[in-house]
Amino acid sequence: MKKTKIVLKCIDCGKEYEPAAIYRCECGGLLDVVQDIEYLKKNVSKALFDSRLKERKAPYGSGIWRYRELIHPLAGDADIVSRPEGNTNLYSHKKVREFAGIEDILVKHEGENPTGSFKDRGMTVGMSEAKRLGMKKVACASTGNTSASMAAYASMAGLKSVVFIPEGEIAYGKLSQALAYGSQVLQVKGNFDDAMSLVQESSKALGIYLLNSINPWRVEGQKSIMYEMLQQLSWKSPDWVCVPAGNLGNTSAFGKAFEDMKDLGFIEKIPRIAAIQAHGANPFYSMWKGNMKELLSVKHPKTIATAIKIGSPVSWKKAMRSIKYTDGVVEEVSDQEIMEAKAIVDSSGVGCEPASAASVAGAKKLRDSGVIDRKEKVVCIITGNILKDPDATINYHLSRIEGLKPAMPNKPTVIEPTLEAVRKVLG
Repeated sequence: MKKTKIVLKCIDCGKEYEPAAIYRCECGGLLDVVQDIEYLKKNVSKALFDSRLKERKAPYGSGIWRYRELIHPLAGDADIVSRPEGNTNLYSHKKVREFAGIEDILVKHEGENPTGSFKDRGMTVGMSEAKRLGMKKVACASTGNTSASMAAYASMAGLKSVVFIPEGEIAYGKLSQALAYGSQVLQVKGNFDDAMSLVQESSKALGIYLLNSINPWRVEGQKSIMYEMLQQLSWKSPDWVCVPAGNLGNTSAFGKAFEDMKDLGFIEKIPRIAAIQAHGANPFYSMWKGNMKELLSVKHPKTIATAIKIGSPVSWKKAMRSIKYTDGVVEEVSDQEIMEAKAIVDSSGVGCEPASAASVAGAKKLRDSGVIDRKEKVVCIITGNILKDPDATINYHLSRIEGLKPAMPNKPTVIEPTLEAVRKVLG
């Protein structure tokens, strides 16, 4: 890799730092990775990235490291920890189109990543930076997907990992991954925000590398979702990108990615971002809707979509910057709307965890209200695999979710072990 200048810059006061194991400015502001745009203009092109599509070997076989110069040009080959990840597909299905009322709606399935969620995109970059810096131990707070990803990549890198989870507020399908990959799991008495506060304090005091989305390198990796989407669309921008919004790392990353693409001349039109929150965990929506300058936390977030069950998202300032830059919107959807959208995505053969379906539910709601036109091109991000939370799927179809009435239940039918019984049911 050619030499380039990269700094970590505070989004509040503008102070710059050399890349190191830091996540906040001394003023308390979050840090951005700032790339050298002039270097990039001379060293990257659409043709370069298109030529790497045929690569199978590391690092360019990865849908993240294919865009290495835009993601982390300081990382050497020996630093990179990759499975590989990315290369997720775009799907179009009649059921989704009819449900949303949008003629050209696609879903990009990030559940096809190695550990089953989009988190692998940021984690490969964050873990590679941990290795580059010579760190020995990594940590995160998680409602599930981050812990699964971090545990896997830490094991690959030969690093010890510690997961802080809110006790009793995590889908066991996700917790099982963290346990299986070998992380030390600490169940914190409290919610995700309590776990997040404790992991930040512990990382600083104990010299552990923190890998939540507060880590600016995580955001850099998640930018690749949009790079890859644009490449799949022959570098032509959709009108909208709808994304589930929890800790707001993706919302932050997507705006940053579009800014990169615009500055480099890869795209002419900037897609609008629609960040979709669950009604019971909607501080970002409330802030945007109320035109407030500061985010007010939701003390007791409640939603079936555990991956976005976050009351105090750390990346809200970066996310708001993305919404403003893309002329985007923020919307909320109920658990009922989430699970009906999930039933549609599932029955289309694609499948997703509940939080993922918030993007499709949000697209439908924005179409119904006239914000999105039926003829606009919309891409919905499916953030996690259907097997991340199988209990939610089963309980929906068996009508076991309190306060929710399924419109499309698919309950098993009990029959006698006879051909006559089969014939009676199947007609």
